Amino acid sequence: MGRNGINRRNFMQQSAMFAAAFAAGSGGMFRQAQAAREKELNILCWEGYNSAEVLDPFRTEMDATVKAESLTNDPTMINRLRAGETNVWDLINVNNPWARKVMYPEGLIKPLDKATFEPYFANMLPGFEWPYPWCMSEDGSELLGMIQRFGPYSFVVNTDKVSRATAEDVGWDLFNDPANAGKYGILESDDWNVFDICLIAGFDPFRDHTDDEVAKFAETASKVFKGAKVVGDIATMNQAFVAGEIDFHMTGGVYSASPARADGFLNIRGITPNKGPMPGGKGGVAWIEVTSVVNNPELSPLASKFLEYVQGPEVSHTVAFAEGTFNPVTQMGDPKCFELFTPDELEAIQWDSLGEEMAKSAEYDIVPDYDKLLDLMTAAKREASGG
Repeated sequence: MGRNGINRRNFMQQSAMFAAAFAAGSGGMFRQAQAAREKELNILCWEGYNSAEVLDPFRTEMDATVKAESLTNDPTMINRLRAGETNVWDLINVNNPWARKVMYPEGLIKPLDKATFEPYFANMLPGFEWPYPWCMSEDGSELLGMIQRFGPYSFVVNTDKVSRATAEDVGWDLFNDPANAGKYGILESDDWNVFDICLIAGFDPFRDHTDDEVAKFAETASKVFKGAKVVGDIATMNQAFVAGEIDFHMTGGVYSASPARADGFLNIRGITPNKGPMPGGKGGVAWIEVTSVVNNPELSPLASKFLEYVQGPEVSHTVAFAEGTFNPVTQMGDPKCFELFTPDELEAIQWDSLGEEMAKSAEYDIVPDYDKLLDLMTAAKREASGG
């Protein structure tokens, strides 16, 4: 009421006739706002969904203005919604636990219509069938988003320097070996690097940690950052591989290695360790993106239409190979989608070992004491850089 110039006390003092007139007027204003957004869509996402290759056909088909902003950190995107940007965005695309565990309980997103979207799961790869848990509310009653891109994401090696078999068997201890100092890089990705340093230290990232584990984390972070030859983005890592400056890097996988592999550097390969300290002895971590409808009070009707649009075979293939990085998509379970991938594209996304690597990976989750560990890692990074 306040934003329309009438506070609760004044409103309660008005006559029933005034109240009815006001309700009618505000209803008209709401309808005008909705109408104004029928040709507008705003998407907060990881790179790929902001690509013109993905967005332009939808813009043309809907005669709409579609804006997409790409970030590379889930908590930052979610904090944008918490800060009031539910009024700005219509769709948000983040990794798998956030919809179920954070955004829906906090009222930042709204459920999808199951009758509309459940049928799309019939065309998804094995393991992603309906009801896929990360898409559902905790009680299983609500559909909170749609899945598409996914992949294993642990570390990457130059197999000319470190064989795939050795990397998978040695696993995270590659980063513990003093002989490897100066031979590896670190991809700048705060949340993933927190996961990896936990794994290098020998414990599961996705639970509360003891004081001894926190101390071990700090010690490991210091050692890992001091031993890094280079710290940078995906392009920096792949350039360092090609130039022979590094033999391996964390964090990484299909997502980061695929641009180099697509350029013919098949010796650059994402690795999932054979064993590790997570439940079931899993050694790697995999991500699955979930795209959800924001709880925008003036939600664009194009939000659901876009979610349907990207399920199609051709658009799914475009999403998989949008500019930037290349990734498998769950819609590859549909033969009409799978047949669009060339042998070279399948090679780029390591299709030959994808199922095996996903089976060895725990799924991305929330680190309960993340802020504490991030502070320790940031201090280690600053110390290593002389800052």
